[in-house]
Amino acid sequence: MPIREQEHGALIDHALATHTLSRLRSVETEQIGFRKGLVKLGRICGYEIIDGAMDTEYVEIETPLTDTMGQQVSGLDDVVIINVLRAATPFVEGLLKAFPSARQGVISAGRNEGAGMTEDGTFPIDVDYVKLPDISPEDTVIVADPMLATGSTATTVLSRVAEDAPDEAEVMLLAAVSAPEGVCRVEDEFPDVSVLTVAVDDHLDEDGYIVPGLGDAGDRAFGTA
Repeated sequence: MPIREQEHGALIDHALATHTLSRLRSVETEQIGFRKGLVKLGRICGYEIIDGAMDTEYVEIETPLTDTMGQQVSGLDDVVIINVLRAATPFVEGLLKAFPSARQGVISAGRNEGAGMTEDGTFPIDVDYVKLPDISPEDTVIVADPMLATGSTATTVLSRVAEDAPDEAEVMLLAAVSAPEGVCRVEDEFPDVSVLTVAVDDHLDEDGYIVPGLGDAGDRAFGTA
């Protein structure tokens, strides 16, 4: 089964997804390999979303020899992908290989590291830029961010998306790795949002980073520190 439901969130447990994530976790994977790995993982996740979360319909087809019936995926032209800058950029590049006609939105949001983590385990979030396409009731909205840690960025982004998205639109949050705390927070605050991830890791450390995690996905993908 491409998407496996569990108590909190749903796992994309395709063998190639977990294989690629293992390569991303490794400290020996350098910048180019890491960035390409995120692209690859995004593509795999996109295909798994198509297989596990989208409907198909029968259509009539005329082949060079005769008429027949075939199947096609419904809703491929009704997809919106939200890129949570900057770490999600290569992840989204992979998703677009599965959803080439998707409309794209961008939200630049990140932790205010200087303020530090609050007593309730969250961070204040700085939102620097928002540009979203029109979202219709028929759309599937995929909010992509490789890391779901405390859930602070995710809930901030989802709140902004909710301002523009009709209630009927299906919204998904897609992450490569997640912490249990972040998954639970998103589910508590946005019960209608599907949380999809390739792995739910053990815990957050005292600085709010996912353990074992894969480090800072943005820094590793873009060669910054």
